[in-house]
Amino acid sequence: MNGTYALATGVMVVYMIVVLVVAVISLVGMWKIFVKAGKPGWGAIIPIYNTYCLFEISFGTGWLFLLCFVPCVNVVITIIMWIKLAQAFDKGAGYGIGLVFLPVVFLPMLGFSDAQYIGPVGK
Repeated sequence: MNGTYALATGVMVVYMIVVLVVAVISLVGMWKIFVKAGKPGWGAIIPIYNTYCLFEISFGTGWLFLLCFVPCVNVVITIIMWIKLAQAFDKGAGYGIGLVFLPVVFLPMLGFSDAQYIGPVGK
């Protein structure tokens, strides 16, 4: 029985390390995106403020993030926000879909690439 607990503990420790690494990679990528867009990098670690900043970078106005509190609308507006974020850095909608489904990969790619912030599309 003790072997089972030891195995479960080991699996849990490995899982927690993987989650921590993924979180740090995403955070660093978002930090770099904020700096490129002229926002303070530390804003990436403040929970609601980072969403406000992402909407401000994507749409030009941050107050649209309040739509994230409306059920069902939050899913749609968040997908649109990721696509518009990609477009704000002169990337296509396909890159935005990548941000939706694999942010741990695409956030650092956007943050560390030579992509320049051109501002919200349509503003």
